[in-house]
Amino acid sequence: MLADIALVIGAYLLGSLPYMLLLSRAKGIDLSQEEDLHIALWRKVGRLEGLSGILVDISKGIIPVVVGFILDFSLTIIALAGVVAVAGQMWPVFHKFDGEKGNSTGAGMILTLTVGLSITEAAHAYLVFLLALIPALTGFSMRTIPRFITSGQTISQRFMLGGPVSNSLPLGMAIGFAVAPLASWCLKQPLDMTLAFTALFVAIMVRRLTAGLSADLKTATNVRSILINRLLYDRSYL
Repeated sequence: MLADIALVIGAYLLGSLPYMLLLSRAKGIDLSQEEDLHIALWRKVGRLEGLSGILVDISKGIIPVVVGFILDFSLTIIALAGVVAVAGQMWPVFHKFDGEKGNSTGAGMILTLTVGLSITEAAHAYLVFLLALIPALTGFSMRTIPRFITSGQTISQRFMLGGPVSNSLPLGMAIGFAVAPLASWCLKQPLDMTLAFTALFVAIMVRRLTAGLSADLKTATNVRSILINRLLYDRSYL
């Protein structure tokens, strides 16, 4: 029981680790007011630092699950630790419970949990990750490829993280996180994994819905539109 609690609490603290803020401050730049830390770190600090921010966020969803499998925790605790790590990234104790949107950490969690189960007890669990990856990759491609192949750009501009606001990427990510529990259920995967992916999807949608919502509602003219836009496109206004 104590080991289970330690893994779950450790997963939350790992998810809460403000790596990007600490890194930027070490470089003499304060990103605490930035809306998207990944883009801000990439553009204002450097590409290597920006890449490291992405990799660290993904690893937050990987490490607790890997530790759980290696130490032979129950699937319930492993799955819970993965979800809690994502919650920590979205609502970090070290940053007044106001963090990121959970996409990178959630993707790392889904990847590791499905691969780990494929190795241990559910041979086809990895298919859940592949099915969830399809809409996410589709959204990413629709956003990135046209911008990447536009003529007249320098190499630096082609690899610039961010760019014009995209509808396809956040929509693709939302569909991907919705597909994960549905695919797990349809493929008759372990119930613990299906429930964990359901909780992950709900948590990410709640974060989309609530992050900075009070400020937006003060100037809102159409609350229903704001809520729909937040759920689908991760922002209040298109």
